[in-house]
Amino acid sequence: MSLLKFIFRDPEYTWFARIAIPSIIIQFCVFKFCYPYAGFINGDSYVYIETAYHNLPLNTYPIGYSKFLRLFSVFTRSDTAVVAFQYFFLQASSLSLVFTLFHFYKPARLTRILLFFCMLFNPAFLYLANYISSDAIFLAVSLTWFTLLIWIMNKPTGLLVVVNALVLFAAFTVRYNALFYPVISIVALFLTRKRVWMNIGGFAISILLIVAFVQATSLKYKEISGYRQFSPFTGWQMANNALYAYRYVDSARRTEVPNRFKVIDNLVRNYFDSTRDLNKHPEEGVLAGTAYMWEANSPLSIYMESKFKKDSTASALKKWAVAAPMMQDYGSFLVRTYPVEFAKYYLIPNAMKYYVPPVEFLDHYSTGIDSVAQIAQVWFDYKSKKIRTNLKDFKVNVLNFYPVFTGTMHVVLILSMLSFFLLNGYRHYPQLKRGILLVITLWAVNFGFSVFASPIALRFQLFPILVSFSFTFLLVEFLIHATQGVSKEDDAAKFNGLVADQSETAI
Repeated sequence: MSLLKFIFRDPEYTWFARIAIPSIIIQFCVFKFCYPYAGFINGDSYVYIETAYHNLPLNTYPIGYSKFLRLFSVFTRSDTAVVAFQYFFLQASSLSLVFTLFHFYKPARLTRILLFFCMLFNPAFLYLANYISSDAIFLAVSLTWFTLLIWIMNKPTGLLVVVNALVLFAAFTVRYNALFYPVISIVALFLTRKRVWMNIGGFAISILLIVAFVQATSLKYKEISGYRQFSPFTGWQMANNALYAYRYVDSARRTEVPNRFKVIDNLVRNYFDSTRDLNKHPEEGVLAGTAYMWEANSPLSIYMESKFKKDSTASALKKWAVAAPMMQDYGSFLVRTYPVEFAKYYLIPNAMKYYVPPVEFLDHYSTGIDSVAQIAQVWFDYKSKKIRTNLKDFKVNVLNFYPVFTGTMHVVLILSMLSFFLLNGYRHYPQLKRGILLVITLWAVNFGFSVFASPIALRFQLFPILVSFSFTFLLVEFLIHATQGVSKEDDAAKFNGLVADQSETAI
């Protein structure tokens, strides 16, 4: 049975749909009255628009979102239309996940109602979708991809497998965080007991598409920089992460660097020596940030500019790409040389951020800036660079609960998973067991990727948060059933959709 047939066959799910559609529209209209303009992240948003405006084959960030903006501009230049599409796509993908969980795991009515309304009225969707950034599209594509994995694990078809491969490829072109998604797909293949060879073929299709994209991108970067590389971002991120630990290495313990690193190392050491006073340089007290990648006065940026003193025609992308291999090698050297400091001053603080991800840019409308760059004004046909809100200021407080909520959810999720296996729930709920194993894989792989190689903020972590949150509802319901002494056979049958709806009342 298709998801749409499942939704509209049952009067209760039809009721959910009838609530969802007007609620989504009303939320969007109220939000846009308060915030009539799209939001912009200084740097990110304008790079995406620049790439779309000039139809560039690559730029600092993946080109998927820029291609989306360019395609959308064929129909309209309205920023409201872009935000509306992002928001409706995000809501559709999140509710598709919710109804998929309803379909395969048959939770009780109260669980269905709570999970449905929590997703439907999630305020993060509105603020995320309002930004001209890849965040909302990537989240929606990721949720769609994960939902398809659940369907493939339980009721695979050739069409689902092909669509899943295309969605995975699309996610990869939008953000490089999708690098670890194939690992989760492999786990899903092992958990699938039907049409295994068809699923392997679909996985092979997605890998071939990704490999082709990587090869094409690497060749273009070689033309620009002379170095074959998939993304300069990797090298810059490595150097940035290493510097947050290197800052705290005592000068007496510093190891002599190889000759090829002496120029950049001297710049780094001089910078650290000149910014020791945290009263004058409070930004240097931040742990596990991203400032060394982006700030113009960071030693990494100064080194990059020094390589192009005699070339005033070099583009920002060329400078970024040419410097990336050195950043990669220098950062790797520092991490290998000072592993204890790296763990203490980068990995552990970053792990704490994963536990309670900071709201970051989402705590202000348009990052608190009331004007946009000229390229945004031109792209969206604004009459001026000024943007406004119909509220008293640009401050956003509605998302302040998210860090504490996320930390609490992580604890509840881990404890409920342990309880599920200790109480032998995996023996009686085979479908739920497979879903939980997939969530564990997502959580573990995303944790490793985020802590070691990626900046952590709420907008980057919403995908695993929403998936974990959804399965936490199912696990908590299992624990409630267990404490009430519900028959394991009856309860297992209910979760696998083998008993009539009347059994739900008895439970």
